Amino acid sequence: MATKQHGVVSIRQLEGPLGFSQRSVARAVASGRLHRVYRGVYAVGHTELSRHGECLAAVLAVGPGALLSYYSAGWLWGLWSGSPAPFEVTAVVPRHHRPPRGVVRHRARNLDEVDRAVVDGIPVTSVARTLLDLAWKLRPDQLRRVLARAEDLGLFDLEAIHEVIERNRGHRGAQRLRFALAIYERPIWTRSEFERRFVEHLVAGGLPRPATGWTEVGHEVDVYWPEHRFGIELDAFETHGTRAAFEVDRERDLDFALAGIRTVRITERKFHREPEAVVALVATLLSRG
Repeated sequence: MATKQHGVVSIRQLEGPLGFSQRSVARAVASGRLHRVYRGVYAVGHTELSRHGECLAAVLAVGPGALLSYYSAGWLWGLWSGSPAPFEVTAVVPRHHRPPRGVVRHRARNLDEVDRAVVDGIPVTSVARTLLDLAWKLRPDQLRRVLARAEDLGLFDLEAIHEVIERNRGHRGAQRLRFALAIYERPIWTRSEFERRFVEHLVAGGLPRPATGWTEVGHEVDVYWPEHRFGIELDAFETHGTRAAFEVDRERDLDFALAGIRTVRITERKFHREPEAVVALVATLLSRG
């Protein structure tokens, strides 16, 4: 067992499958056949553990169901070139449960089966869950490199990443990961920088991806959700700053209303000053549809 587990075993394994008693474990420690790594975790025969052995020891120390995670998981998957230490482990455990010294423990409210994987015999968070966790910690440029590395290794699964974001909307890395995924989505054709930034914020806020430049009743809608028959007209002074443009806009609004299409107007100034409030407003309007 120790050979398969990079030279480490837990007290549960010793007393369970291997049939050791507490007294025989104590004798093995005294004779130097077992070396304590963490409470309840031992190296067999020697103390020179490999990095893989150190990772597994940290997981075993936290307890059943624990997973190597964050930077340590990124290292194990080959996504992170830095050190796996200090060893980070995620588990569903009570708040009062103290982690072993030298191990950074993250508490998860839930860990679905799809969040679990095994690499080289070490329980670890899935690639998608690892990317979500790292998105909280990494700078945007670092996160882009990690995503590119996942793609190079054949580990990138856009659908799985979206699913883990949806299941963990309150995770601190969710919004950052949505932003980073923008280049992997189908292209959005926009006519201005304002329109591009506006759509990026909507998607990062968890809203369904809209169409841009969609035509209804002979008019083009800046941002549109056909299934909701709801659209947004983006107002910037440069494009709507004349009397003629003002009149055309009002005629368009009337035509949309007659066709049963709801539209609202959002100015560039308002979006620049209150981007999060604007995303929340759009979410509310979409839900009413």
